[in-house]
This record gives sequence, C-alpha cells and structure tokens, in this order.
Amino acid sequence: MKCRQFIALLGGAATAWSAAARAQQPAVPVIGYLYSGAAETSAPLVAAFRKGLNEAGFFEGGNVEIEYRWANNEPERLPGLAADLVRRRVAVIVSPGITEAALAAKAATATIPIVFRTGSDPVALSLVASLNRPGGNVTGVNAMSQETGTKRLGLLHELLPAAQRFTVLANTSDPNAEYSIKELRAAAFAVGRQIEIVAANSNQEIDVAFAGFAQTRPEALLVDCQGLFINRRVQIVTHATRHALPAIYCTREWAEIGGLMSYGASATDQFRLTGVYTGRVLKGEKPADLPVLRASKFDLVINLQTAKVFGLDVPPTLLARADEVIE
Repeated sequence: MKCRQFIALLGGAATAWSAAARAQQPAVPVIGYLYSGAAETSAPLVAAFRKGLNEAGFFEGGNVEIEYRWANNEPERLPGLAADLVRRRVAVIVSPGITEAALAAKAATATIPIVFRTGSDPVALSLVASLNRPGGNVTGVNAMSQETGTKRLGLLHELLPAAQRFTVLANTSDPNAEYSIKELRAAAFAVGRQIEIVAANSNQEIDVAFAGFAQTRPEALLVDCQGLFINRRVQIVTHATRHALPAIYCTREWAEIGGLMSYGASATDQFRLTGVYTGRVLKGEKPADLPVLRASKFDLVINLQTAKVFGLDVPPTLLARADEVIE
C-alpha cells in the first residue's frame, strides 16, 4: 500500500471514529425556565436558581442548558410559552414565579417533569396530590406566603397599634386570592380591626390603586404576596414611599429596596432550593417521589431608614425581634 493511500485510510478511519464518538455522547439536557416577569428585573433570582443547580452538580453552558421564556408580567402569555417548551422537548420545566406559571406548565404536559415554586397551597390548587407524596410529574417548593399573611397583619398592628383600618392590596385574579383574603379578614376581626380590600390585577391597576390611596390615606397597608406584586415590587415600594404609606411586604427583598417592613421566607433561598430540586430531577429522581419542600425559616426585616423618613417610631420590642434592621 502506498504511503499516501495509507494516510488517507487512517484519516478516514479517524473521521469515522470521531463521528461515532460524538453520536455516543449523551445530549446536554435542557431546562425550560417559565417565568411570569421580565429578564431585566429577575437577575438576582435567576442567579439564586443557578446557584442551586450548581450545588446539584449542573452548570449552565456546561452540562446543562436553559431555555428562558419570559411572560413580561403578562400572565395570559404563560400557556403559550409553556406549550412552546413542551414542543422544544425540554428535560424539565421550572416555574419559580407565580402560581399561574405552574398551572400553565401542568396543563401543557403530563409527562415532562415540572418543578414549581409557589406561595400558595399546591394541594388546594391541585398541583400535587399531597405534600409528602406529590404523585404525577410535579413537585416543588412552597414558600407558604398565604399562611403567613395573618402574621404580617399582626406585625403591622404591632407597629401601628392606633390604626383602626387596614388596607390590603390584592390581586383578586390570583387562584388563591379568595383563601388569602378570608384569612386576613379573620385575623383583622381577631384584633378588633377592619380591612379594606383594594384590587389591583395588572400593572396599570397598581398605579390606579396608589392614586386612590393618595386621596383616601390608608392608615396601614398590607401588600399581599402574589406574583404580580413580586414582579412589580420596585413600582409598589416607590409608590408607598412617595405617599409615606406604612406598608408590610412578604419577603426581605422588599425591605432591601426601601420597603418599610417585611416578613416571610427569602425569595432568593426559595429559588436556590428550586434549582437544587431541578438538579435532582435531572439526575433521575421522579417528581412523584420528591416531597414538596416547605419554608421553615421566616425573616422579619425592618428598614429603619424608611421608618425615619415616614416619622415612625418602631417599638423596641419589635426591633428586638427583627432578624435584620436596615439602618
């Protein structure tokens, strides 16, 4: 055999071996990330999700890819975005935002694993059969935001004991709003107070609500912990500060950007846990066998700078119980 023919034969064999090796390499799994908000306001939460993935041994751009689908605060787009991820045949769908995202994902597929994060009761919403044995293709993380609403109302009452009327800003189109409002009414009745429910079911209605507050001057405001409001927290805190309206919110992220007071599980930690669970699913664990994770640590954060701007004296007993005081 001539030398030139031998080299050509070797080259062809090497090319064939390389092609066969590539064919044998497993495809990099793709995560479908379904979120109700916008990319530009979600960077810290996405970073927390990636951190959880890293803890589980997965790295975006390395051994896993992520397809992002942003609803840009238009929840009516979620079903279409979920269906698009199903057509993309992603390995798992993650819905770490509002409850509607998880419901849209579940409606879109009964086979692709789904990992949610929600503050609502996932059993009441029929996302899972039970917390310990979810069943089906869905599991996730429960921030228990609705269950802590009464605690937030109590803290607001402790901050403003003379206030007779509390106003609740609620997204009444949220699937769990009725339950949340019922609990808040019962909590207000228990302390001999009344609450007024003001509905804000869109970005524009948030502006309208605060324009009304400028006229009615509520004594105290509780912003319900719903996805729409979480996505628009900068807008809401700006309004509350402009009108010097004492308000309590559901996670520390609100107080960190100037909100007066917050109580609830950390959103960044919840997103991290969602990433950890997503990694476990990618490794082969079945959502049906992964118990829904429930928040176990809740932080009370008081922004003393904002209190001073509002001319409020925070009771020392409340300051002493705070997990963090921003001065």
